[in-house]
Amino acid sequence: MSNEAASPDGWQPEQYARYRSEREQPFYDLMSLVTPRPGGRVVDLGCGTGVLTRVLHEHTQAAETIGVDRSAAMMQEWASHAGGGVRFERGDIAEFSMSGIDVVFANASIQWVDDHADLFPRLVESLAPGGQLAVQMPANEDHPSHATAGRVARQAPHAEALNGFVYRHAVEAPEWYAEQLARLGFAEQHVRVQVYLHRLPGPEDVVEWVKGSLLTGYRKRISGQEYEAFLRDYREQLLSVLPEERPFLYSFKRILLWGRMG
Repeated sequence: MSNEAASPDGWQPEQYARYRSEREQPFYDLMSLVTPRPGGRVVDLGCGTGVLTRVLHEHTQAAETIGVDRSAAMMQEWASHAGGGVRFERGDIAEFSMSGIDVVFANASIQWVDDHADLFPRLVESLAPGGQLAVQMPANEDHPSHATAGRVARQAPHAEALNGFVYRHAVEAPEWYAEQLARLGFAEQHVRVQVYLHRLPGPEDVVEWVKGSLLTGYRKRISGQEYEAFLRDYREQLLSVLPEERPFLYSFKRILLWGRMG
């Protein structure tokens, strides 16, 4: 059995932070698209531990930045990053509702929320005139690291344990987001797919990577023993299709989008 602690929602902050520098680069790339709003209000949806919420606050020069996350495990870190205009709230992005926000920022978070056709209009409703929306999402479903998880989930005994559940990030095609932003009234927009190439020690490290992100969607739905069995099959099947090379080149596609309301 694994001795790694997990919160009731399956999230493992220590596992996620194992590749912290690699996971943080998309945050900085997304933040570079955001125009500072001195004295404004900013919301960081899916803020995690809050360490990057502080960075975002300083970049935007906002008067107030609110970090929002639903993970109880992440809340334990918030106190060390709060203050000086930064505060945190526990909440579900799927139920997010605010108004008068100058920047809504969501880095690697809204892929966990279903139905973006419903979500995006609600995010827009929270924006002040001239407000900005900045979003980064993984788009790596076709990589063996993700495809293998779905294949294992469909196999016995995991399909029964999961009651037929197969996790898939709720991410649309890049052009869908470009069209959506235009229809929602964004006068300016930037939508792109970026490939991040991560140099991991070996192919087995891909398993460690997804344990801190994608596989949490399975972990929270089954018992610890069932998850360990799922993980063993996942590791075996994934390593059978990945090349044995060191360092291992793990390519990871992400969608970055930004828009400013007219």
